[in-house]
Amino acid sequence: MTPSDRDQTTTRRALLASGAAGTLATIAGCQDALAGIQGEQEWERPPDDEDQYEVETVAEGLTHPWGLAFVPDGDRLLVTEREGRLLTVDLETGDRQPVDKVPDVYARGQGGLLDVALHPDYPEEDWVYLTYAAETDGGESTTHLGRGRLDPDGDELEEFEELRAARPTAEGDAHFGSRIVFGPDELLYMTVGDRQFKDFGPGHTAQDTRTELGAVLRLEPDGSIPADNPFVDDSDAIDSLFSFGHRNPQGLAVRPETGDVWESEHGEGDGDEINVLEAGENYGWPVATSACEYGTDEPVGDDPDDRDDVIAPVYDWPCSTGGFPPGGIAFYDGDAFADWQGDLLVCNLAAGYLCRFAVDGTDIEAVGTMLTAEGWRLRDVAIAPESGAIYVAVDEDDAPLVRLVPDAA
Repeated sequence: MTPSDRDQTTTRRALLASGAAGTLATIAGCQDALAGIQGEQEWERPPDDEDQYEVETVAEGLTHPWGLAFVPDGDRLLVTEREGRLLTVDLETGDRQPVDKVPDVYARGQGGLLDVALHPDYPEEDWVYLTYAAETDGGESTTHLGRGRLDPDGDELEEFEELRAARPTAEGDAHFGSRIVFGPDELLYMTVGDRQFKDFGPGHTAQDTRTELGAVLRLEPDGSIPADNPFVDDSDAIDSLFSFGHRNPQGLAVRPETGDVWESEHGEGDGDEINVLEAGENYGWPVATSACEYGTDEPVGDDPDDRDDVIAPVYDWPCSTGGFPPGGIAFYDGDAFADWQGDLLVCNLAAGYLCRFAVDGTDIEAVGTMLTAEGWRLRDVAIAPESGAIYVAVDEDDAPLVRLVPDAA
């Protein structure tokens, strides 16, 4: 684990408005890389929506669950566990069934079996997609994408095939990125982290379009390259790239109203971001970011708003504000919480709560929180297509899978 998992947070806009003061904290077990940077204005966390929801435990005893995907029958959920297990969970009974024939993974640090998604036409196209960290022949590792066939009543992946291994490979066990989502174009978007390279400046790997590190990839369901990808005619870029200049993207979600793909990513010393992805664009890391170098108040790069060659985040948490290390994200599009329709839900890993943002175009405002009392490290969030309940994966050794339903009182 790296200091990219930190405590709670602020945006540049909220910082100017809040006037709140606070002290930075880090996730338990991680080095306090930001020690000494105190007394700065801190994001004023919205109140908990506790009178609007109840928490139900769906299953217990999970080991670092990472990704969630609903099976279209409405009764089951696919869950990845980082150490290398894929499970189907019965949503009524909580019973778990392991799915066999998953790939071998590099389960060290932040690596392992990570995200999961179903083909948009499942079960007619019965492919299940997995992202995972795996070692290469040279002993290094990288983010992989693969898929296998899963019969709706089956318990093993058949015909598993590796579709993509991000280039280049690297030493270390951090910043794999690894979120996947299918867009309205039925193409697959996949995040890859920068593998924690520290050579800040224009030569950084996330600024090098000849690599797939610190980037979002766009692929056909079979792993091939879409003909309209933004760099297909650029001899100085890898044609799988959709966007670049990312650090460690941990969340992806499609906004139903627009079809746009939204992304969340970890900064360095704060500088966490929420972005709306555009084809071929540079999102700045590390040359344009509101982050500071760990343990200092020295900016890593320029203010994104001061440059016209990068896309600034729609929301960020600048240096010395505490940060908001984001996990998975989801737009609420169910019926159970009608007043939350269209809101963006973002997992906070270190501070341990789910934050709700109202969205108006690309203007977003933090308006509520959930699960603040539990103190759980939240990894992923998903909306049940049938019931509209909110499912949350807790990233712990002995973890529950929980759902939020409307308060019956």
